[in-house]
Order: sequence, then C-alpha cells, then structure tokens
Amino acid sequence: MAPALGLDPLVIALVLLAAVLHASWNAVLKVAADRITTSAVMNLTGLAVGGLLALFVAAPASASWAFILLSVAIHFAYFVFLLGSYRYGDLSQVYPLARGVAPLIVAFVSPWLIGEHLGRVQLAGVMLLCLGILSLTFNRLRLRDLVEWKPVSMALATGGCIAAYTVVDGLGVRVSGSPAGYIAWLFMLDGVSMTAVAAILRGRSLGGAVRSIWKPAVLGGLVAMLAYGIVIWCYSLGAIAPTAALRETSVVIAAGIGTILLREPFGRWRIAAASFCAFGIVAINLPVR
Repeated sequence: MAPALGLDPLVIALVLLAAVLHASWNAVLKVAADRITTSAVMNLTGLAVGGLLALFVAAPASASWAFILLSVAIHFAYFVFLLGSYRYGDLSQVYPLARGVAPLIVAFVSPWLIGEHLGRVQLAGVMLLCLGILSLTFNRLRLRDLVEWKPVSMALATGGCIAAYTVVDGLGVRVSGSPAGYIAWLFMLDGVSMTAVAAILRGRSLGGAVRSIWKPAVLGGLVAMLAYGIVIWCYSLGAIAPTAALRETSVVIAAGIGTILLREPFGRWRIAAASFCAFGIVAINLPVR
C-alpha cells in the first residue's frame, strides 16, 4: 500500500539533507581529475559498506529482488549516459537538464505505474521545482547551443534513467520488508557493475590511478551512499513523485556550493531559480486537493 501523498516534515528534512549530500559528492566528482576512476572508487566504497550493512540487517523479501536487479541494470545505463553527457557537454548544461527532467517524468507516470495521484497544488509544486532546476541550464547557455544534439540527448537519456530507477526503487523498497536490506544489496550489486565499467575503460592503469585519488573518492562514496540510502528509505515513508522532486534541489544546492566555495557568481538568474524551487517545496507540502 502506498504511503499518503502529503509529505511528513521528517521526510522533507531527510530528503533535503540527502540533497545537500548529493550536491556535495557531485562537487567531489566535478573537481576530480579522473572522473571514471573516482566513480569506480566511490562505487567500490558502496560495495564494501553495503556488504558490511548486509551482515546486520534482514535480507530483502524475494518479491523485491526483481526490482533490485532491474535497478542495477538501469543504474548501469545511467552511468554510461552520464559519462557521455560529460564527454560531449558542459557540467552546467547537462547536469541541471538531466536532474530537472527526471522528477517531471516521475510525476506524470505516477498515476499509471505507482497509483499515486498528486493534487493540483502538489503537481504545481513539482512543476515549479523542476522549472527552477531546469532554468539553471540556461544560466550560462545560449538557446542556440541546444541544437548540439549529443549533449542534450545524453542528458535527456540520463534523466530518463533517473526517473526509471526512482520508480523501480520506490516500488521495490515498499515490498522489500527491509529497506536497509534493499539498500545494502542494491549498493553491493551497483558497486560490482560500475567498477567493471571503470576496469574495462582504464585497464591496467586503474590501480595506479586509484592510489592517487582514493581518499576524496572514498569520502565521496560514503556521502553518495548515505544520500541515496536516505532517499530510498524515504520512498517507503512518503509519496515517490514529490520526494523525487525534493531530492533534485541538490542542483540548486550545488549552485550555492559553487558560489560559496568555488567563487562562481550566483546572479539574478540563479536567485530566480532558487525562488521557484522554494515555492515548489512549499506547494509540495500543502494538503492534497
């Protein structure tokens, strides 16, 4: 049975915390000299911590294993498209586009796939939040740059993968009987698949590359695991679509990190984007109508 559509204040606080953590590990990945190797170490960290967690929590119910395996496959595709996005486009272009499209997709497929019908105010809140996120795409981007189909198509494919694993994990954790067990096994299997990609791409040079970046990468892996673990757990407590939308405030938080730590200009455009997101968060938490 799906949880009530109105989000509990605890869920909102946890998802916003997860958004801060998500923005933080993306900042680690952004400044990494070797993103592929850094991603591999981050996922190996998830594999190790997930394996340790699995020793102390109940295993997920058999009904959830199909969701776990499907989620691993989708995460694999997500990783491939994300690397393609960063290869062909700028981070400031593809990241907000991918993260902004995903919650919109989730919101509109929720009635058919999840059985969650958002109220008009909540749906407006999701759209406001997505508008604020997507508007960051145009902060340093001219409209004519969108005719570059490779980065845009890769970013949209990445967003589609985000929406897909959001729905799959939201449904899977609800039938798992053990959210912690679901999270543990998901991170273990994700760690295997993602590290295999890095091993194929880097070959024998992977070991030397790991030694040079392992400290910030391990830290990023711990933060990434905590961030998504919180979100998956929240899927079992509140409606998936507004939770997914709240999670993507990480894009605005990342813009704030860039302003404070990286001395990037915030500007009127980003202030407007943050305002849209703030109004959207308020609307999501209003009673369903």
